[in-house]
Amino acid sequence: MSWWSRAALGVCAVIAFVRPAASDPRAVIELFTSQGCSSCPPADKVLGELARDPNIIALSLPIDYWDYLGWKDTLADSRFTARQRAYSRARGDRDVYTPQAIVNGSVHVIGSDREAIEGAIEETAQAGNAMSVPVRLSIEGQELTVSVAAATEHTVRKHGEVWVCSIARAVPIQVGRGENSGRELTYYNVVRNLLKLGDWNGAPASWSVPLEKIAREGVDGAVVYVQDGSRDRPGPMLGAAFSELH
Repeated sequence: MSWWSRAALGVCAVIAFVRPAASDPRAVIELFTSQGCSSCPPADKVLGELARDPNIIALSLPIDYWDYLGWKDTLADSRFTARQRAYSRARGDRDVYTPQAIVNGSVHVIGSDREAIEGAIEETAQAGNAMSVPVRLSIEGQELTVSVAAATEHTVRKHGEVWVCSIARAVPIQVGRGENSGRELTYYNVVRNLLKLGDWNGAPASWSVPLEKIAREGVDGAVVYVQDGSRDRPGPMLGAAFSELH
């Protein structure tokens, strides 16, 4: 079983009603950040501000390659480092740094530059291949259901991978050593687990998964996204949805 599909150990509390996700966000922002990077806290703050916008899905993916500087990032995961490098390979450049924001799977900018992030959102919207596929996420009882709409004649890309990730909405961290020593930093919408649900081929499709497959201690939200390309060469984000878990 690949690391992308390993189930988390925690179990979410029973939810006795349907909680539909907010619909049709205009952007997915992925921030590659590190507790050991002195340039990252301003970007973490910007991401927290973006996370309050219901039309934006903002995600923190802490990386581990600065751990040698004296502080081991308590949220970092080598899987996120691999994802950041996969984006670089897909673009054909060597631009891997922190804080780096990837907008709609297509454009990278400095994560603390909100104006650049907004500009990248507009750029990907004008390109016409990002966030054009409606995605719905609902939770009932102990099951999460994802529905992806059919491609239309205006849909540029008609295939993609469907992933669901569990997130922790706000995680305060007291940094003990390194460049941010003595600071308490808060990380927003931190990805804690990822699970591939399947492949979308342009036809309407749906998947259901037990909440225990994505939930773990501290998780209070779920994001599903449809992305062109593959894990090793990720492409444009085609659609996404978010829901609180409790």
